[in-house]
Amino acid sequence: MTVPSPYADRLRRLPVQRHEVEVRGASTAYWVYGPETAETTVIAVHGFRGDHHGLEPVLAYLPEVRVVAPNLPGFGESAPLPGRRHDLDEYAGWLVDFASAVAPGAVILGHSFGSIVTAAAVSRGLRTPRLILLNPIGAPALEGPKGLMTRLAVFYYAMGARLPERVGTALLRNRVIVRVMSITMAKTKDPVLRRFIHDQHDTYFSRFSDRDVLRDAFVASVSHDVRAFAPEIDVPTLLVAAERDDITPIEAERKLAGMFPDATLVEIADVGHLIHYETPAEAAGAVRRFLRIPVARGR
Repeated sequence: MTVPSPYADRLRRLPVQRHEVEVRGASTAYWVYGPETAETTVIAVHGFRGDHHGLEPVLAYLPEVRVVAPNLPGFGESAPLPGRRHDLDEYAGWLVDFASAVAPGAVILGHSFGSIVTAAAVSRGLRTPRLILLNPIGAPALEGPKGLMTRLAVFYYAMGARLPERVGTALLRNRVIVRVMSITMAKTKDPVLRRFIHDQHDTYFSRFSDRDVLRDAFVASVSHDVRAFAPEIDVPTLLVAAERDDITPIEAERKLAGMFPDATLVEIADVGHLIHYETPAEAAGAVRRFLRIPVARGR
């Protein structure tokens, strides 16, 4: 990372520790933010291609919460799961096992692809008092406002998997393509914030273990959405959705909210799929209200 974070001052106040745990035969790296004595613990699952760093701006506005933030298997510093296909069933099963080992009974939070993983896990028995979904994938990605871009992405990841390994991996880590993805998703006009967002993607978007893991995760991300699991989730659920999301239109998010037995939808204006970077204070405020966490003095 070469561009300073606009949220650096807040993040510096948070205690953070790095840990590892073996889950399903592989080491999962995770970070614990906030006080060990916190009344509320949240497990936060990041989105496709990124790692736990992407959620840090939101965590910066939740200093009273203990947040456990793992890297998904095969991303960041977490090893891929040996001998396993990294599909949705595997990721959901991994999350059930991770939560049981590290923070049983925690509130579960998922962003983007993480919303699919967490919803699948909770619908299949992961015990949690509450579920929080940021930028939930509430409709098929191929049918979203940027359906054409998604189809191009399908071709891109297919080519990356089929070309000779060295060439294919280089294509998947190509900085120009990563920058195009970043520019497409960012909605803010603030040049400082845009530089930070692009630097985040440059730094963390290519830290996948290998192209097979990336292909599997991409296929899982575009082949599923939260709708399939919503009716089976019987815990209070918060959806934080963006009015300009290019992946799931806000109308689809409103329909998704109605599929849960008990859901609250918070809509954030003038932002797209990067709520966690562009409007983290608003996202954290919605989480705080949902979890009934009072604002500490001086925050």
